[in-house]
Amino acid sequence: MDHQRVIRDVTVRLPMASNAPEACRWTVAALSRHTPATISVLLHVHDRLRCVAATGAWQVYATVPPSAGIVGRVFTTGTAAAVPDVTADPDYLPVRPDVTAELCVPVLDPAGQPIGVLDLQWTEPVDLEPWREAAQQLGVCLGARIVALGGPPAESRSEMLLRHAAALSLAATEPDLLAAAGWAAREVSTLSTAVLLIAEPDGARLGPSAPAPDGLEARIRAELTEAGPSALGRMVRRAHRYGAGYTLGEAGHQPTGDYGPLTRAGVRTLVAVPVGPPDAGGVLLVADERLLGPDPTTVSLLELLAGQAWASLDRLRTLARLREQASSDPLTGLRHTGPFGQRIAAAMPGRTALLAIDVDDFKTVNDTYGHQAGDRVLVGLARALEGALRHGDELYRIGGDEFVAVIEVSRPEEAVRIAERLTEAARRTGRTISVGVALPRPGETPDRTLRRADQALYAVKRHGRDGVHLAAA
Repeated sequence: MDHQRVIRDVTVRLPMASNAPEACRWTVAALSRHTPATISVLLHVHDRLRCVAATGAWQVYATVPPSAGIVGRVFTTGTAAAVPDVTADPDYLPVRPDVTAELCVPVLDPAGQPIGVLDLQWTEPVDLEPWREAAQQLGVCLGARIVALGGPPAESRSEMLLRHAAALSLAATEPDLLAAAGWAAREVSTLSTAVLLIAEPDGARLGPSAPAPDGLEARIRAELTEAGPSALGRMVRRAHRYGAGYTLGEAGHQPTGDYGPLTRAGVRTLVAVPVGPPDAGGVLLVADERLLGPDPTTVSLLELLAGQAWASLDRLRTLARLREQASSDPLTGLRHTGPFGQRIAAAMPGRTALLAIDVDDFKTVNDTYGHQAGDRVLVGLARALEGALRHGDELYRIGGDEFVAVIEVSRPEEAVRIAERLTEAARRTGRTISVGVALPRPGETPDRTLRRADQALYAVKRHGRDGVHLAAA
């Protein structure tokens, strides 16, 4: 193989390329006439190595993180890699099962900095060293031509939308998601500001702000805050009634009164996009101080973004409900055994008391009136006991008619007084309870403390029920 001829054949047309993707395609096409290797050129676009040209379009990755694979290693280090046995390289990204060898070289700008990689993969035996020297020269020539043409291609709006959609799907909390949606809307639309309004029963509220809100966003938030939830709710309903679109932006025409707070803030262009259903979603307001003409493509991209944001938000809310259901009693809404175990494990000796609570003669209710009547008794008692506790005290249901309260106290007598308040609250519902009180001893396990509280409770049962007993210190 005359590798100098390979270099000439590839580089002869590079000066005629009119843009970077064309230069990459010509390089790949010329190289493919000299080798059966799968060839690809990946350039650094935004935060990924993106495949700009390749042979065998189904045997290459479309994008690769700069930290992944042999291509990522070459881009990060700026050093070529010749791998005669890909199975022996832990960084190899398997694309085809029959690939045996890989050669990857950096595509360098005139200053010697990597702007991408040229990658070749073979499925048959090959002497990599002569190809390595030729590929490195091609990487330098291709890099110089790409820079002369203005550098790697900019990230397209669709690619940008895809990147942000992936980020939204990975958001771990609702505030993170809403903040990511606002940032994505600004980038995709090229408008300066994005504000989310979240629907609530009494109207709507403002979503989280950008990390460092600019002057326009600060003014918008101030005006919307002054306008109040009802005015924000009208904006949400308007967007859901009429759909997404440019609602400001035409000189000499007054906007609808619903958008008065935005015009007072200095907004001259506004895209309002509904998010989710009107009662649970909201509206995405993307604004700018510049007076811009309508762009249907921008609106369409923002609608896609809003759809992804709602899908991700709905997923987070569903997961939160499932977690709440998993950690709470579905009948009374009280937390149950799992969270109770975590709470008493963190109890501070001398500052915490456990109150073991049992409903007196509850079996009689179920046997006489049925389980539905028993459920109503439990729900009524749960609400009454919660109401008798102080702020910060916690009530758990740990069995059929068994409850435990974890309270913060400074003295045993204080714990007894609170237990007596619970018995009084129960009597007002027409039922009675027995309560055993125990304070954790230094070094005592939570299970042992609860056992002593149970023993105190049964002492109440033995003496006629409807009372309180304090376990020995």
